[in-house]
Amino acid sequence: MVLQLFEVVLLLWKISTALAQSPALAKSGCQSQCGNVTIPYPFGIGANCYVDEWFSISCNETFNPPKPFLNSTKLEVLEVSTELGIVRVNFPVNSTCGDRSSANVMSMEGSPFVFSQADNRFTGVGCNNLALMTLLNGSTIGGCLSFCFSGSTGGSSTTCNGIDCCQTTIPSDLQAFNTTIENIEARENSEGCKYAFLVDQQWFESNVRVAKASAIQNRDNFPVVLEWRIDRWKYDSLVTNKSISFNNSTLCESGVLINSTSFSNQTSVVRCSCKRGYEGNPYLPEGCLDIDECADPKNIPCLQENLGPTFTCKNTEGSYECHFYGPPEKKKSAVKPVLIGIGASLGLLLVLAGAWWLYKVGKERNNVKRRAKFFKQNGGLLLQEQLSSGEVNVEKIKLFDPKELEKATDHFNVNRILGQGGQGTVYKGMLTDGRIVAVKRSKVVDEGKLRPFINEIVILSQLNHRNVVKLLGCCLETEVPLLVYEFVPNGTLFEYIHEDNEEFPLTWDMRVRIAIEVAGALFYLHSAASIPIYHRDIKSTNILLDDKYRAKVADFGTSRSISIDQTHVTTIVQGTFGYLDPEYFQSSQFTEKSDVYSFGVVLVELLTSQKPISFTRSEQGRSLATYFILSMEENRLFDIVDVRVMKEGSKDQIVAVANLAKRCLDLNGKRRPTMKEVAMELEGTQKAVKASHVEQNHEEIGYVGNEVTGPWDVASTSTSTDVLPLLSSKSR
Repeated sequence: MVLQLFEVVLLLWKISTALAQSPALAKSGCQSQCGNVTIPYPFGIGANCYVDEWFSISCNETFNPPKPFLNSTKLEVLEVSTELGIVRVNFPVNSTCGDRSSANVMSMEGSPFVFSQADNRFTGVGCNNLALMTLLNGSTIGGCLSFCFSGSTGGSSTTCNGIDCCQTTIPSDLQAFNTTIENIEARENSEGCKYAFLVDQQWFESNVRVAKASAIQNRDNFPVVLEWRIDRWKYDSLVTNKSISFNNSTLCESGVLINSTSFSNQTSVVRCSCKRGYEGNPYLPEGCLDIDECADPKNIPCLQENLGPTFTCKNTEGSYECHFYGPPEKKKSAVKPVLIGIGASLGLLLVLAGAWWLYKVGKERNNVKRRAKFFKQNGGLLLQEQLSSGEVNVEKIKLFDPKELEKATDHFNVNRILGQGGQGTVYKGMLTDGRIVAVKRSKVVDEGKLRPFINEIVILSQLNHRNVVKLLGCCLETEVPLLVYEFVPNGTLFEYIHEDNEEFPLTWDMRVRIAIEVAGALFYLHSAASIPIYHRDIKSTNILLDDKYRAKVADFGTSRSISIDQTHVTTIVQGTFGYLDPEYFQSSQFTEKSDVYSFGVVLVELLTSQKPISFTRSEQGRSLATYFILSMEENRLFDIVDVRVMKEGSKDQIVAVANLAKRCLDLNGKRRPTMKEVAMELEGTQKAVKASHVEQNHEEIGYVGNEVTGPWDVASTSTSTDVLPLLSSKSR
């Protein structure tokens, strides 16, 4: 009884001590609360309460309750998190009605803030609405289309699936953008209010019950998540010993903030957090305090681990320990036989062994139930249904253990992130056998998104081609589903075409080779695979380059397999603006020639190094496909061809590839070539390239000193004699 009373007193003392040592969030003497919002340092209210002017906050008490505002941007602050490194603010909505269009500039250039790619989505709401996001220089970085609902019940979708509402992801490290709204021409029901805005996706899904214009017509702002970092030299000045990690409770990571001009050292920024077992503000000296895990009588970790009442919890710095103290020791009677003691010991051992066995059995049973629950939740039954249907022939793929993938990705460390998209986040990992892999992890478990995920497993499991990203396996027994791919190290084709890369520029030979490899992969998907497969989203960002800069076709989340006797699939229009087949857009019927059209756009990208959609071109030529066809018809091909291509490729070879691209972009799908014909004609062009190199070297050796010929006559459209027979045979 005395022992129990002592334990209660000790517990109360621990609780009072923990309350007295609650960590400070704001600087000493500074206001830490404005209305319902906590303001932690490096943000602050009042002089000397923030790290610099960007983090200065004013508390407007004319509201009830008071509201905080960022002085640097005049945006209302809804939440600040030092743990996540984010600040959630109210951001304005761009809206228009009828046929009027408008643009709204949203810029935070020069600040330490960037729009969070992981948390935000660019959203368009309205009937027949084209919502676009552009940089300040006019180049398009994103956009989406929302169509009118044609049913009799009216649009009432709670998700943005293209009917009255559409969404797309934003680039990383974005600080400034314009939003524009346009009607889709030649469509009915284009009237009504239309909106384009950035929004915190988690908030949007939780609060907007009906995703259409009438549901948001009275809103001027939406919550948006901003990520922030601190200049490293400013952070060092806060620490007494000038060290990045100024005590054992704080963990700081250095990094790079791209496109920022606000720091004296633009390549060194810091983000900090309290280590596990600590809580508080990592940006204050001694701001992270030890958590006493044993202080809460309703949440003692030793009891939660099912160790029983014979274990006591002892707090340690950053952690805790569970000590076995056993039943109260009793004095042994000298008259008790030794056999009684031995029997009691054996009995206790048997009880403990039985309890341990029951604990292990129960824990294993719970793990089995938990994994079965996740397997069902993540679409395992749907996968079994597709495999048992007999419609596809899928070889057995490796089922990875969750612990193996956690270890491979360092518990999904943010430093291992390779990229983020609408369906999930991709991490770089290393398996136990030393192989480097890419692990795709879904962000949310949404029943509406399970079918594309399972569809990607089924599609990729059937593929075995050197120019298609290989699926190594999957794991469905975790809280969110995982896919494991081969690792492709050298980024996307889009980056090499549209971003300056002096270390490894795309030569004409490489462009032709990459085009051949992609065409061969699509021919394999359409014809050589066991079941014909339509990719449905061919674009330069879905073409990866491996360690030898060979092309790998990726991202099969929207792909569809069809039976051999089918010629098309009828679906809701999906794809990327600028690559979308106009015939598919009108009929909703996707054929193998729709992939040919998208490939034709990629081919024009390789020829011109111009983006599929650009508002820097004239209105008639915003679409690269349209711009290219007009240039061909007006005999201005060489006015738009990339300078490097003009310099390295022969005139006849470029004309041959351009004519092939033009045929791929024919508005009548029946007149387009098949991917087999495209691959064969490109291979003929590659042979012509090699032959021209040999002939050029021979001329340089045999005719040294001759006068160099003049520049090309750009008005000519003649075709190389090496390529002409192949082209003519295919056209017949």
